[in-house]
Amino acid sequence: MTSKTSEPSSSDGEVYAVGDELPPSTGEVLGSIEPHVFSNPRRASHWQQIYENAAYEGRHRFDASLTWSADEEKRLRKRLDWRIMAWVWVMFSSLDLVRRNINRAVSDNMLDDLGASTNDYNTGNTIYLVTFLAAELPGGLISKKVGPFRYTPTIIITWGVLSALQVLMNSRASFWAFRALLGLVQGGFIPEMVLYLSYFYKNNELPFKLSIFYTVIPVTQIHGALLAAGFLEMRGVLGWAGWQWLFLIEGLICVVIGLVSFFVMPPSVTEPARAFRRPDGTNKWWTEREEKILVNRTLRDDPTKGDMNNRTAVTFKGLWGALTNYDLWPIFIVGIFAWIPFQPTANYLSLILREMGYSVFESNMLTIPSYVIFAINVVGLGWLSERFNERSIIGSLSNVWMLPFFIALVSIPDTSSPWVRYVLITGINSIPYAHSILIGSIIAANIYRDEDRPHYYTANRALIGLCVANILLFIGMKFYYIWRNRVLARRYAEASEAEKQTAIDMRFAH
Repeated sequence: MTSKTSEPSSSDGEVYAVGDELPPSTGEVLGSIEPHVFSNPRRASHWQQIYENAAYEGRHRFDASLTWSADEEKRLRKRLDWRIMAWVWVMFSSLDLVRRNINRAVSDNMLDDLGASTNDYNTGNTIYLVTFLAAELPGGLISKKVGPFRYTPTIIITWGVLSALQVLMNSRASFWAFRALLGLVQGGFIPEMVLYLSYFYKNNELPFKLSIFYTVIPVTQIHGALLAAGFLEMRGVLGWAGWQWLFLIEGLICVVIGLVSFFVMPPSVTEPARAFRRPDGTNKWWTEREEKILVNRTLRDDPTKGDMNNRTAVTFKGLWGALTNYDLWPIFIVGIFAWIPFQPTANYLSLILREMGYSVFESNMLTIPSYVIFAINVVGLGWLSERFNERSIIGSLSNVWMLPFFIALVSIPDTSSPWVRYVLITGINSIPYAHSILIGSIIAANIYRDEDRPHYYTANRALIGLCVANILLFIGMKFYYIWRNRVLARRYAEASEAEKQTAIDMRFAH
């Protein structure tokens, strides 16, 4: 859930909505248009001064009079996709590969080797999620200060090394320790990458780009399952278990990705990556005009993207302002609860399949169909959101999708065919996914309990109720933002003409 444009202050600090100079939104607009947010010279001068004061890295490319064609912008956006989006996708895949390979390792009797139980496995997942959550804010603050182009490669290499060192695990205590360390290192990555993408893309482009970003989850699980099917068969080689080979090799893959990232991640549009910097410091990727187009198209979409340098630390005042902004609370509430129902079956899929009588190899192969459908659904959800400019109702489709599968799971008898149960679980894991807040993941990690095995009827009944509640939460959130937009529109109408000169169009997307 994002606003179509952000919410900057006017000259006296008040925030208004629905600027009088901006044309109504009619979907995607490419190329420079008139009038635009900087068509008013006073407003352009006002924001240029903000960019200078903030030492915004693209301020030397700001040009309120610049024009460009739709074809130029399309070409540049395609190049952004290959040069920025593609490598962000690869880096995210390195995270997802090693944070979820634990789900495949348990199919190779890892818990038995460590003397651990299912509840110990839950505890390990909870420890990981708590430390991941605890690291998100400090990790994001460090990244904002030193720059993602430095911080991101460093943490990728670190979690690759930690993943490889998991071959040393020999008890549940060591399992918990490595879960904690991995969570601490990986915590800041996802919000940091979402912010990084916003440096290059317009707000109306981000929903679909983020849906592509989240295809990492199913695609990585597909090739992760294929890798695991091979690596886990290495049990006995050099006296190691298959899960030890899995952790070692996939950890080394991450180290390589981290090393390459040091050379291919640009700090911003106007600052080239190490591998694409000419001896005189200029950018091999973009001409001066292309840099101007890329900078001005994002600023005209959201002027506040230039009110802070990309290596300026976030202040406590700014952080507190975000936490106390009650307009964001509906998003937080929905984010906590909305995707809890999906995660228990996802975390336990390999283990459930083993308990249903499938071999290690079969258990990993049988996870693939759900991830293929998941990938299709997550892209489809992003496309629908962008196509219809709809967030709340589209977001609720995940819970609408899962509800009938959960009802069927608690309705079928214990004697049902394993294939029937497999199809239903595959349906749940194939949801059209939109990213949740991590607190919900912590809750989800403790829903399936040892005493509820093997079919988890009690837990699944609770998840049915949660699905229904989540659908109602999405509807309530939509009505809240409809009401808030009316309030903001009325506030703007009551503003003075002087205030309107520096106010920016703003609407909550819902």
